[in-house]
Amino acid sequence: MRVILLVVTALFSSAAFAQSVVIKKVELAGELVIVHYDLDDSNPNNEYLINLYTSKDNYTTALTKVSGDVGMDIKPGVDKKITWKIRDEYGGYKGKLALEIRGKVYVPFVRLQEFDSKKTYKKGNSYQLKWKVGSANPINIELYKGGERVSGEINQPNNGSHTLFIPKHATKGGDYRLRFSDTRNPEEVVYSENFKVGAKIPLLLKVIPAAVIVGVLVVVLTKKDSGGDDPPGNNNGNNDKEIKLPNLPD
Repeated sequence: MRVILLVVTALFSSAAFAQSVVIKKVELAGELVIVHYDLDDSNPNNEYLINLYTSKDNYTTALTKVSGDVGMDIKPGVDKKITWKIRDEYGGYKGKLALEIRGKVYVPFVRLQEFDSKKTYKKGNSYQLKWKVGSANPINIELYKGGERVSGEINQPNNGSHTLFIPKHATKGGDYRLRFSDTRNPEEVVYSENFKVGAKIPLLLKVIPAAVIVGVLVVVLTKKDSGGDDPPGNNNGNNDKEIKLPNLPD
C-alpha cells in the first residue's frame, strides 16, 4: 500500500479568537497514519468536537477508523494525537491523499447518563435510556451493529428519555452501539460506547429431579387409665405410649 500525503490543513470554527488548532507533524507508520496537533484555548474548560477528513471524498465524511484525541469531549492541550487505520478505512488504497482536521467548541445535543456499556442487553427486552439534553431539535435514535443499522426511531422528541427495544431478530454480538442524530443538523451525531446483545432466554439445563420420600413418625400419647392425671414429673407406669406409623409406599 503506497500513500502520499500531500497537504495537511486544519480548520477551526469558533466565535472566539483565542482558540486555535495547529497540526505539528504527520507520520506514516506502516498501515497507520498518525497526526500530531496542538489545541489551544484560553478557556481550559471548553470541550471540542474534533474530526479527521481526507481528500478521497472531497472532505465530505469524517473518518471512522480513528482513535486517540478525536471525536467528542476533547480538552485543550498540546501533543494531541490522532491514529488512523487507513487500511481498515480504505482497504489497499494507493495514491495521493490530503488530510484535514476540523474542530469546534461543542456542546452535545445528547449526553447519555448512566448507560452501562459493560452490560449485556437481551433480545426482545426494553431498556430505559436517559440523557442530558443540549438541543430542542427532534432526534433520531438508532441501533447499529458495526456499520449496519439494525433498528431505530425517527423524529423523536429530545426530552431526555427513551425506551430502547432490542429487536428479536438482532444477532448476538459485542459490536452494538446507539447512534443519536439531530434531524435538523445531519453533522450532529453522537454514538454510545459499544455494548453486547445476548439471547433473551439463556440455555436451559435439563435436570431430572430425584423422587424424595419423606416418612414421618407420629407419636400419640394415649391414657389407658382414665382415673385422672398423674402429677407432673411422676410416671408410675399407668401411661402407655402408642406409636402409630403412617402408611409408607412400597
